[in-house]
Amino acid sequence: MAARVNSGDSPFLTHYDLHLLAGGAHYRSYDKLGAHLARQDGADGVHFAVWAPNARDVSVIGDFNAWDAAAHPMRLRAEAGVWETFVPRVGSGALYKYEVSPGVGAAVQKADPYAFAAELRPRTASRVWDLSGYAWSDGDWMTSRAARNAHDAPIAVYEVHLGSWMRVPGAGGWLTYRDIAGRLADHVAELGFTHVELLPVAEYPLDESWGYGTLGYFAPTSRFGTPQEFMELVDTLHRRGIGVLVDWSAAHFPKDAHGLARFDGTCLYEHADARQGEHPHWGSLIFNYGRREVGNFLISSALFWFEKYHLDGLRVDAVASMLYLDYGRGAGEWVPNARGGNENLDAVGFLQHLNARVYAEHPGVMMVAEESTAWPLVTRPTDAGGLGFGFKWNMGWMNDTLEYMSKDPVHRSHHHDALTFSLVYAFSENFILPLSHDEVVHGKGSLLARMPGDEWQRHANLRLLYGFMVGHPGKQLLFMGGEIGQEREWTHAESIDWHLLNEPLHGGLRTWVRDLHRLYRGEPALYELDAEPSGFEWIDCDDRGSSVLSFLRRGRGGEPIVVVCNFTPVERHAYPVGVPHGGAWRERLNSDAACYGGRDVGNGGCAGAREEPSHGRPFSLRLTLPPLGVLFLSKD
Repeated sequence: MAARVNSGDSPFLTHYDLHLLAGGAHYRSYDKLGAHLARQDGADGVHFAVWAPNARDVSVIGDFNAWDAAAHPMRLRAEAGVWETFVPRVGSGALYKYEVSPGVGAAVQKADPYAFAAELRPRTASRVWDLSGYAWSDGDWMTSRAARNAHDAPIAVYEVHLGSWMRVPGAGGWLTYRDIAGRLADHVAELGFTHVELLPVAEYPLDESWGYGTLGYFAPTSRFGTPQEFMELVDTLHRRGIGVLVDWSAAHFPKDAHGLARFDGTCLYEHADARQGEHPHWGSLIFNYGRREVGNFLISSALFWFEKYHLDGLRVDAVASMLYLDYGRGAGEWVPNARGGNENLDAVGFLQHLNARVYAEHPGVMMVAEESTAWPLVTRPTDAGGLGFGFKWNMGWMNDTLEYMSKDPVHRSHHHDALTFSLVYAFSENFILPLSHDEVVHGKGSLLARMPGDEWQRHANLRLLYGFMVGHPGKQLLFMGGEIGQEREWTHAESIDWHLLNEPLHGGLRTWVRDLHRLYRGEPALYELDAEPSGFEWIDCDDRGSSVLSFLRRGRGGEPIVVVCNFTPVERHAYPVGVPHGGAWRERLNSDAACYGGRDVGNGGCAGAREEPSHGRPFSLRLTLPPLGVLFLSKD
């Protein structure tokens, strides 16, 4: 059967819309493609539109027509490869799919790539949804968020998997977006985190993927409620002064038959060549970033979350896998670029286009790269040759620091450089220091379980790790459970172990995290110049024999903060630390305080700087360093 072609204009898809869609420049394509409540010829209904340029026929099927493909065939707008139709007497909540007849072979039923909502898995239909009607009350946050997301702002991120942060007591089920909103806001505000980062919320078929196998790029997952209830979650956090970031997966997508794979019978969203179109590690498909319509789809998705859901940032997952054509591949398993290299030039262009467009339209948000290699200029502007991200996860710091902390202190002196190497490159990008979900799964154990020693030493090590992270240049991120000393490895199907807070060491760790963030947010020296060398100064980086580090953090004004870390269980007395000023220095925080589970080894809250030169400075403190402890001091 020949395709039904509509060469004229329509009330919904104009010639200009089609021109922009075909050129990959319709950045709000979600307003035109997908399912939209509309009115035509005096009847209320839904306008459906889908990109499927190589299909022979497309029909919309749903619970409103008994899933009968003959009931509502669609018309082809050939200039953009878009099929459309209007179906009267269909409303919000209706279930639907597209039945796509390829040029060769049997028809397939596909979910709508632009759907705003979806059926609860394992069902796979899309759902018509009206996104209007929610009354936002986060105006104060929205007008101030640019300052809160800036490079010179305090940023401490709490990473959350909604399905396992907290479960329904006694039932093992999920909390809804609405259920979790107040509880999460209370917890995050009490502990002083500035932002929440949610593992992907865009609709996904497999629980075990944690959301990284995305198929519904415009639909918050139905697992936890409706789109408006997700809006309520974001709104609640904003009203409490908490930013909301979401993980966004544009590196790959699943092969599920109802999804994007071979959408119109051809490799529409993915490359046809498996050496370019299939990810060898994850068994998933890779987007064809060089196709204008695919780039438009993804950029529209990114903008959609900012505009419809007031998100404050996207953390782009697996950027390294996007940048390298040979990522995870051996010789002969990949196709070089036109220059003969291994860089994915189409992906580079896409990321630059994505970031430039997002920051042009929403300059106050955050675009964050999970990029694990030494690719240059990830957080530099696109007009200077950079990728244009605002921040990058510092995977090198994370790997080196956790490897060091996992070692018995008796061996740490031999690995001292693992702690100091990050300062060689700390100011080359705008970094976030991540202790993320990836570090507490797949047999790695929890953060607490990776610390050596007896129970007290493991907790002391973890307090020390968190203190070192807050003192180190860069913003911070901690995965849920880390703040209470989760003992077992994280699983997506169970709540974190909140009952541990009844135990003194776990409760003390929570108090330590709270007090760390109070100090951090109150002292510009700890965050203002995170990405500038002038914000950091070693006091002594080479006392490997004692496994002690000491350094200064500075802001644009005011007094510096001195940070001293003792990575051994040995108390050190009269330990010299050179400082720029004499007089009293106040011990602002001591991780060995009894309220945190420590033994109160320290300096009684204050130490006097003598006029005795040390470490190239005219004055020095003689400090008592607690075992496996960190001290923060400032001029009194």
